Amino acid sequence: MTRFLLAMLVLLALIDAAYSATISGKVAAPADAVVYVDTIPGKTFPIPANHTTLDQTGLTFKPHVLVVQQGATVDFLNSDSVSHNVFWTAIGSNKKLAHNLGTWPQGETRSFKFDNPGVVPILCNVHSDMSAFIVVSPTPYFARTDSTGNYKIENVPEGSYTITAWHENLKPTSKKVTVSGDTQAEFALSK
Repeated sequence: MTRFLLAMLVLLALIDAAYSATISGKVAAPADAVVYVDTIPGKTFPIPANHTTLDQTGLTFKPHVLVVQQGATVDFLNSDSVSHNVFWTAIGSNKKLAHNLGTWPQGETRSFKFDNPGVVPILCNVHSDMSAFIVVSPTPYFARTDSTGNYKIENVPEGSYTITAWHENLKPTSKKVTVSGDTQAEFALSK
């Protein structure tokens, strides 16, 4: 019976791989752009079990741009020898989702679960020059571009989707893409 179950698991993995594809391309924008598959009607995804960390070190947030799946929990760590504060004024354009985690000393962590998709501008009211962005993707299909603007989103089920490219200094752009095998999607973002 155990061999049968193992064989079935392998078969299911192969079937899943056969219907999964890759979206890749280039975003004509500075580094740290984010590309994600937008909401898929009728589809929900398991909430990520592992937390992601946004560190405060050297009086900066690291990484400057963090992308997580909707429902993910982000741990805000203070690695500096001074106290820091973390707050945001909205998630996406919804100002009702503004939140302030408070101020805490070195070595402590505060956590927050991001249940709503959208861009979250992260600020520190103790150090006004500190800023970062969390992009909360409605799907687990997302990527951050490398220093040359290239990205790759793997294991996307075949189908037709809207994908969005975002950068902190440029207007986001969305386009429809039919994903079948390896699919290319290029973006040119502008102000």
